[in-house]
Amino acid sequence: METSRDDFIIAIRSAFLKKGTQQRFSLLSLIFFSIIFLILGSLNFKVINYVKIGINEIVYRSSFIVSGPENFIIDNYLVVKNHLNLYKINEKNKSELENLKAKDLLNEYIILENKRLKNIIDDYVIKSDTIIAKVLSDKGSPFLKSIIINKGSKHGIDLGMVVMDKEYLVGNTVEVNYLSSRVLLLSDLNSKIPVIIEPNEIFSILSGTGKKNGVIQYSKKYEDIKDDSIIYTSGSGNLFKAGIPIGRMVFNLLSEEKKVEFFSDFSQLRFVSITSFIKDETK
Repeated sequence: METSRDDFIIAIRSAFLKKGTQQRFSLLSLIFFSIIFLILGSLNFKVINYVKIGINEIVYRSSFIVSGPENFIIDNYLVVKNHLNLYKINEKNKSELENLKAKDLLNEYIILENKRLKNIIDDYVIKSDTIIAKVLSDKGSPFLKSIIINKGSKHGIDLGMVVMDKEYLVGNTVEVNYLSSRVLLLSDLNSKIPVIIEPNEIFSILSGTGKKNGVIQYSKKYEDIKDDSIIYTSGSGNLFKAGIPIGRMVFNLLSEEKKVEFFSDFSQLRFVSITSFIKDETK
């Protein structure tokens, strides 16, 4: 009888020592311990309260210690991220500042250039009222580039008056009749007027070629003339009011030829304005 009892106890012990059984036993023990602990805590035992406080402290301290490395990594990541964002914003601001500086320099140059041209233009005043004339015909000669207009001496037209297409210079009157006049265009072979080439402020002579374009002649700084430079009347010789736009430089890369492309298309002229200028000697 004793032997069978010992065998029964050994069997139960070995069963509890198995892994699965051991885990279930630990879980049950924890559940029973929690229930007993809650019951004793509800009875307001000081010992139980101290134990609860101690457990909470252990949990809080452990959580703080365990989360420390994670919080350190997160904080440093945010610091690096904010630094990179500030760096990008700083680079963007520097780029925008450089663009603004470039625009300011360009605006300053334009203002100075306008002032200089205005001083040149202000040396002249309009002597006569502007006369609008209609283009009647043009000469068909391949060398002579001129037009006939329907206004003459009866309407106040004189020799040498300036002829313009809107704000662009096209020529001057070279023959005046009672009811009509002939205008020599800038493209004519006989046309030669003093001009200034901007932005390098190069003084030269614009000559006609008998074609649609003109050429720059008698310039000491011919090599300094740049492509797309603007041609204005210089006012030298009191022939034309200074600052009247004429055309722009066009380079031919193959032939290295520099031509002047007129702003006005002389073959499409229908109406022109005629006026004259006189230099203001009081300035």
